[in-house]
Amino acid sequence: MTDDDFLLHYETGIEAARLAQGAGILERARTVDLLSRHLPIPPARVLDVGGGPGVYAVWLAGLGYDVHLIDPVPLHVEQARAAAARAGVVIEASVGDARKLPGPDASADAVLLMGPLYHLTERDHRVAALAEARRVARPGGVVAGVGISRHTSLLDGLVRRLIDDPRFRAILDRDLADGQHRNPTDRLDYFTTTFFHRPEDLVAEAADAGLAGASVLAIEGPGWLLGDIAARVEDAAHWTLLLDMLRRIEADPALLAVSAPHADRAPRSIASSIAEETFPRQQLPCGFLTSQAHRCIFTSAVIRSKAVERPVCSTSRRMSPSVSAKQ
Repeated sequence: MTDDDFLLHYETGIEAARLAQGAGILERARTVDLLSRHLPIPPARVLDVGGGPGVYAVWLAGLGYDVHLIDPVPLHVEQARAAAARAGVVIEASVGDARKLPGPDASADAVLLMGPLYHLTERDHRVAALAEARRVARPGGVVAGVGISRHTSLLDGLVRRLIDDPRFRAILDRDLADGQHRNPTDRLDYFTTTFFHRPEDLVAEAADAGLAGASVLAIEGPGWLLGDIAARVEDAAHWTLLLDMLRRIEADPALLAVSAPHADRAPRSIASSIAEETFPRQQLPCGFLTSQAHRCIFTSAVIRSKAVERPVCSTSRRMSPSVSAKQ
C-alpha cells in the first residue's frame, strides 16, 4: 500500500453522496454551522483545498463567495464543475496539491483544508500544507482545516461490531499505536490511507506552520455515533436541539477526541451527482475575527492563530445561521 491509495479510493466516486446520508448529514450541518460563524462575509475569496466533489464550494458560491476548489482527484474536479453548472453558480476548480497552492501571498480571505490534513500521512507534509495555507491567506483571514480523531476506528468498531473482524482489529491496532490508518481489505467502509490525529497534534502542527495560538473545536462531537441520523433530521424540533447540544460542547476538551467526522458508518452507495445537495443561498455572518488573527478550523477542530493586523470584517456584523441539513 502507498500514500496514493486514497486517490484510487476516491476515484470510485464514493465521496459524491457521502454528505447526504447517515453521519454525513450531521457532518455537513455542523460544518456549515462552524463556517457560518467563522468565515468573512461575501464576496470574500475562498480557496477550498481538498474540496472533493464541491458540496461546500457550490454552497459558498451560491452565497456570493469567490471560490477556487483545488483537489488531487480529477474525478472530484469534474464533479465539482458539473455541480456548479447545475446549480447555476460559478466556481474555479482545478487539480492541485495542498503543499503547493496556486496564487501569490496574501491572496485569499479564507483557505479551507478539509481533507489534506488527514490524507497527508507524513507530519512534514501536513505542516507544509498548513504553511501554504497561511502563505496565501490575507492578514486577518481564515484558515480552516479538518482532522480525524485517533479513536475513530475504536469507537466505530465497538458500535458496529467491526472488532469481530480480525482484519479490522489489525487496522485498529495500528491506528491506536501511531495514528497511521491503512486498509488492505476490499471493504470501502474501512476507509483508506489516512492519518488520525489527537487534538494536541493539530495544535502543534499548526504552530509549526506559523499558526500560533491555535485552538480546537469538535464538528460532530459524539453525534456521529448515532445510528438514526437520517430519521432524526426529519424531526425539525429534535434536529434543532441536537445541533444546539453539539454546539454547546464543541470546545469541551474532554470530548474532542470523540468527534470523528469522516468515519464510515456503513458502506456507501456510489452516486455521480451532487447538484441536489447544495445549501440554501443565505447570507453568512462575519465570524469572531479580530484584527490580529488568522483563524483556522479543524474537525475535531478549529485552529485560531495570531498573524498580522487588518480585520477582514467587523465582528459586530454577526447573525445566526439557519441552515437546513436536508435539501
